[in-house]
Amino acid sequence: MAKINLQNIKKSYGNNTVIHNLSADIADGELIVIVGPSGCGKSTLLRMVAGLEEINSGEIIINDKKMNDLEPMERNIAMVFQNYALYPHMTVFENMSYGLKIQKTPKDEIISRVNEAAEILELSELLERKPNQLSGGQRQRVAMGRAIVRKPEVFLFDEPLSNLDAKLRVQMRLEIKKLQRKLNVTSLYVTHDQVEAMTLADKMIVMNEGNVEHIGTPLDVYQQPKTLFTAQFIGSPAMNILDGSTDGSEIKIGNFKTSSPFSYIGDIYFGIRPEHLTIDKEGPIKAVVEFIELIGSNTLIHCRLQATNEVIVVSAPGIIEEDLSRKEIGLNFDQSKIHLFDQKNNMRIN
Repeated sequence: MAKINLQNIKKSYGNNTVIHNLSADIADGELIVIVGPSGCGKSTLLRMVAGLEEINSGEIIINDKKMNDLEPMERNIAMVFQNYALYPHMTVFENMSYGLKIQKTPKDEIISRVNEAAEILELSELLERKPNQLSGGQRQRVAMGRAIVRKPEVFLFDEPLSNLDAKLRVQMRLEIKKLQRKLNVTSLYVTHDQVEAMTLADKMIVMNEGNVEHIGTPLDVYQQPKTLFTAQFIGSPAMNILDGSTDGSEIKIGNFKTSSPFSYIGDIYFGIRPEHLTIDKEGPIKAVVEFIELIGSNTLIHCRLQATNEVIVVSAPGIIEEDLSRKEIGLNFDQSKIHLFDQKNNMRIN
């Protein structure tokens, strides 16, 4: 069991700062997903918690104990990597037990721990196989089993599913979530996949260029994004963002105007998610359909607005069989679903 406090963490390589003054509090037993685009610093942060990277300033505290100067093996942390990192010449049992042997754990305890982990991960029938005799999903379970047998205070996952195909990723997401709930071990999970983040996380840390953009539950991040970056990064398809301005009573976007539920005055970014736009012949927004994507459960309609000549996406439920290409349509939206961001600092306007 562990709580983690990250206090004013900074990391630089020469003149290149990759983590800017990051702070976060992680409660005991939480699964925290660190999400962001490639190069945003999320894996560097994970490696600093593990002790594989030094920090330039700040403190990493686990259960009220400062970890900055402790070696990785002294932190009671287990890490699951993207590439599994299994020994090809060892069996599944040997791979899972290797760390315990290094720690000179008694043989009977090693056998007990490996068998217990193998049963949890449904690997009991595969203990005598070698990694080249396993599927990608089975190898990933072995990598997790190797972490479980150590009974760590903290699990660290560094993009563990990125080498798997789409169907297997969905299955393994569910397995990781069930496993984490069963073991109740505090976990940090790094991914660039926002769908993975939304489905796994108790809380999310959204990062961009070494900065924290938003910390919150998946619903909080999705429904009330604190920054323009978070609004556009979380959600698939992405939130529609349009340039506009407001005088405190009315929002103006190109030659389109609508009443404003906000008192803010100035230049803004107007955001509306594709699923919150509806096709309505009498709708105030006029657009011309450019092309349609039939996904199955819903239909994505790509339109060009007459007001601004910008392209936006509408997500309509079900299948639209009518060919709307090059046709003019009307669009409507619920005022309570709009998002405004200050153009000066890209922060949410409440």
